[in-house]
Amino acid sequence: MISLSLSQAIEEYLESVKLARSQNTARSYRIAMNAFSTVLAENGKSLETEAIHDLTEDAVTWFAYFLKDYSPATEQLYLTAVSGFYEYLAAEKLAEPNLPRVRLLLRKRARKPGQRLPQFPREKIEKVIEYAIKLDTVACEDKNEHLRCLRDKAFILTLADTGLRVHEAVELRRGDIDWNEGKALVIGKGNRQAVVRFSNRSLKALRSYLNARKELDGRSGKPLASLPVFSRHDRGAGKKIIIITTTTGRNIISQRVKEGIGSQVTEEITPHSFRHYFVTTILHATQGNIKLAQELARHKNIAITQRYAHLSDGELDRGYWDIFDQK
Repeated sequence: MISLSLSQAIEEYLESVKLARSQNTARSYRIAMNAFSTVLAENGKSLETEAIHDLTEDAVTWFAYFLKDYSPATEQLYLTAVSGFYEYLAAEKLAEPNLPRVRLLLRKRARKPGQRLPQFPREKIEKVIEYAIKLDTVACEDKNEHLRCLRDKAFILTLADTGLRVHEAVELRRGDIDWNEGKALVIGKGNRQAVVRFSNRSLKALRSYLNARKELDGRSGKPLASLPVFSRHDRGAGKKIIIITTTTGRNIISQRVKEGIGSQVTEEITPHSFRHYFVTTILHATQGNIKLAQELARHKNIAITQRYAHLSDGELDRGYWDIFDQK
């Protein structure tokens, strides 16, 4: 059995997560394991000198107690990360943890997160979409600004009409999109492959943006299919085609929300708000076809989709107002 220190084993685990999971998951797990490392140190464990095979399942109890001041959802995420760490140790034969005991401790110690309905300001999102549609008519100082306007219009309409998560949208390559069929093959949450469909208005916005960018794409020296759909257009990028990051994607939304409806709601509307909008739009249009919404949104569990149904039940809304508007 290989003898690693606690810190070495944690780092190897995080590297394995980085290779197998999404960037967002890897980031969350690193934060969780940093917190776990703090707890180990507070309980007299030297991360640099103590061997990993000396780690016991008691650390799960210490960590669960430490997390009581966190939200139930965060607690569950962090405990999942630590549970995965123990499973990794066993699989890689770095230690011999009692996995049944780990799972039992997790069941006994962890709180269950309450199920909240997803909240988002539908009318405000629709105003942002209306603003985005007009971005290609904005007077621009230079070509880069014009490209940013075309890109941001296409980006917002893509989020709203496809249900793509922000990291999925920024990772799109030109070759991923079948322009004739209006579809794209993406690797989504949990590394699951899925087909995503594009509306006519999102495809039109994408074509306008990429057509305006064709000179830059042509000079890149790379196959068009390998180039990102959404690229940077700033001084740092110069004349290169550089993929935008998820942070840039969030900044695009924040900036256009501020311009379109005011700075007071910039924290209220995020890229994920457009995914909520996508799901409820389907439910509204189909009189609550949850199965269709689940498939198009790529929800693994239909219970997630059902949470949105409560926000899109027009019959209940009409019934309520018919009763109480009479007063």
